[in-house]
Amino acid sequence: MRYRFMAALVATSLMAAPLPAQVAMSTRDSARHLLDRLGYGQAPGNVESIARTGVLQWVEAQLNEPGVDRALAARETRFEVLSVPTRDMVAMHAGQVRRAAADTAAGRRAPARTMADASNGRSLRSLNAELAAVTLVRAVEAEAQLHEVLADFWLNHFNVFVNKGFDRAYFRDYLERTIRPNVMGTFSALLSATAHSPAMLFYLDNAKSVAQRTGDERDRTPRVGMVGRRRGVDPARPPAASRAPSGLNENYARELLELHTVGVDGGYTQQDVVDVARILTGWSVGRGNQGPGFVFNARQHDRGAKQVLGVTFPAGGGEEEGARLLSMLAMHPATMRHVSGKLCARLVSDETAPGCIDAAVAAWRASGGSIAEVVRAIVHAPDFWAPENHHAKFKSPLEFVVSAVRAIGARPDGTPRLAQQLALLGQPLFQQTVPTGYPESEEAWTNSGALLARMNFAIALAAGSIPGVTTDLDRIVPATADQAALIDGINRDILGGALGPRTRETIARDIAGITDPVAARARAVGLALGGPEFQRQ
Repeated sequence: MRYRFMAALVATSLMAAPLPAQVAMSTRDSARHLLDRLGYGQAPGNVESIARTGVLQWVEAQLNEPGVDRALAARETRFEVLSVPTRDMVAMHAGQVRRAAADTAAGRRAPARTMADASNGRSLRSLNAELAAVTLVRAVEAEAQLHEVLADFWLNHFNVFVNKGFDRAYFRDYLERTIRPNVMGTFSALLSATAHSPAMLFYLDNAKSVAQRTGDERDRTPRVGMVGRRRGVDPARPPAASRAPSGLNENYARELLELHTVGVDGGYTQQDVVDVARILTGWSVGRGNQGPGFVFNARQHDRGAKQVLGVTFPAGGGEEEGARLLSMLAMHPATMRHVSGKLCARLVSDETAPGCIDAAVAAWRASGGSIAEVVRAIVHAPDFWAPENHHAKFKSPLEFVVSAVRAIGARPDGTPRLAQQLALLGQPLFQQTVPTGYPESEEAWTNSGALLARMNFAIALAAGSIPGVTTDLDRIVPATADQAALIDGINRDILGGALGPRTRETIARDIAGITDPVAARARAVGLALGGPEFQRQ
């Protein structure tokens, strides 16, 4: 069945306390809009709760990050991946690499499965699958919905592919210790955290980037392997930068400028890329006894003078010049505009919203790059509340799956099975191979096959047939033989009144021959979740 995706009409009624942009919306519609953009959609009771406490009060609570979510924290204790020592995860991958090398040397076929740690029988594959599971549990159940949305946004902005070599071992820390603690802090702190992350340094090859020495300098500089053995490093347990660095690598420098900071139109040149790469030589990953964290290797660092975007970095700056570079980039006008544009695209509209971007840039400059202040400015901007931006964004597979589960009060069991369903819809968590991350635009996610897959997921979810998810529709919509009343209830309690006449007619026609009220309800809910209105936010 082909669906024409339509924007829902926005109900207009004067509010006692007008919103920042002075937009006339009902409190309940305002609450739904906020839950769609600053969260993963409404869960049972959310709209009523926000209506009681106040729309702006909820926004401020989200920006200030609610206190400990005890129910969620209790669930998190069951996930082993959150407590396995990083050293153990690195050792697990190193063991797999050694085993594969030995098999290759002996002419044996390498084992198909990732080698498990003998002490607990777990593999990095299963641990990272568990990390995807806990990510979905958080997205569905967290009270701090804005934190989860921003965690996904920044993880995508600073994308790392989980299955690239040693990143299988480093990715957990990248998510839990680099991204999540910094989603509401300053952009400078977040940028610095990603630049110091072993996962990023390995993913974009900076861990093996070294200064290009003259012949005399090479004669005086010990080789990496020699330095390691002098420090008591076990050469049989190499971390990410396991191969001896061979020269300057520009990969991270280029993505740092093009994707992470100033953007492709930021005015940088190829020479700027080269000098950024030179500044970041020696930024690497610890070996053996150093531990699997960030290290600065002075012997590998380019000690010469550099210039980036017109700013001179004198010779001999060492590690500090890298910190200076990151601080400069974090507050560069082009960075403010580029990253603010991406935030506005995520929270407001795929189309360029100049007013939103201007407000975000002003807040960035005034606050020294506070992410919370930038988001606050976006929410208070007229573009955020403009009628043309209501139900205007097409949901990514992640947003669709999580919002569907939340909408009917379903509960994921914490196994990887829901993440597997998400992968079938085209967005496997942590597995985008290219640095650009997953796309934000509607065009990337709309094709007939994808829409059919969403409909099938929605029908199975409502029927309680999705493995790993518990569904209880009795909590949401009563089963009734009055099918018109059933559709009215679904429209009111799940879609917030957005159901269009064509979708309503399609549902009514489809369930007309179903005499069992429970079966009719499941079918109707599934069709509503898979229909055009629910695909938008």
